[in-house]
Amino acid sequence: MAGEAGDHAAILQAAQASLAFQQQGGRRSGGSIGQRSAELKRQHLLRKVMRIGLATAAILFAATLTGIVIGGIGLGGFALTVLAVVGAVGFFAAYPRLKVPRLDALNRGDVRTTVGRTQLWLEAQRPALPAPAARQLDAIGLRLDALGMQLEGIDQGEPAVGDVRRLIGEHLPGMVASYTRIPAHLRGELRSGKTADQQLNEGLARIGDEIDALSRKLAEGDIDSLATEARYLDYRYGNALEEPGKLIGPA
Repeated sequence: MAGEAGDHAAILQAAQASLAFQQQGGRRSGGSIGQRSAELKRQHLLRKVMRIGLATAAILFAATLTGIVIGGIGLGGFALTVLAVVGAVGFFAAYPRLKVPRLDALNRGDVRTTVGRTQLWLEAQRPALPAPAARQLDAIGLRLDALGMQLEGIDQGEPAVGDVRRLIGEHLPGMVASYTRIPAHLRGELRSGKTADQQLNEGLARIGDEIDALSRKLAEGDIDSLATEARYLDYRYGNALEEPGKLIGPA
């Protein structure tokens, strides 16, 4: 029995080492741009750990039961058990992967979900953006956390809240999607006196400023003023999803 206990300890150590290797060698995510997306990633990781724990427990139970029935699993059985545990840990550490939300599904569910999905989607697009725009996304991600927390305390039936949600879950990602649909070799060409990179940078800067303005209005409790601001944003950025080449709304 002491030998089997030592065998099981060795198996668990091998499983832990495999999990650490998978985590270090996994896909680089570039880091979270906000607390909501980080929370979704933690929940996904927790589910992975639970699956790994259940699979490991099932394998060890089967190995122990087999050893009791046949009077020990022997060196070959121990090796097979180790391979089974390592294989299970490797598989469940890699799969299922965290899915990037679809663009048309970002503005669904409650505010917390909308903010988290938008942040995850923006993180996935970040490698395709120029460095200045990527840095702006990081800053916008933090602002979205603050704005999302403020919106949670307001009646979700307010028309202004719906407009702000569209800015977060549709217009902002729509602007980024509009940019990524432009072929890379055309992004440096001038259009209306500006390149696509310049338009994207200016558009993201304006949206970041407007999110700050919305947060201030929410902090002041001025829902009427918020509605006016949100309607303006809806007009300004509402066509970002419809015209791939147009990154910023009317001046």
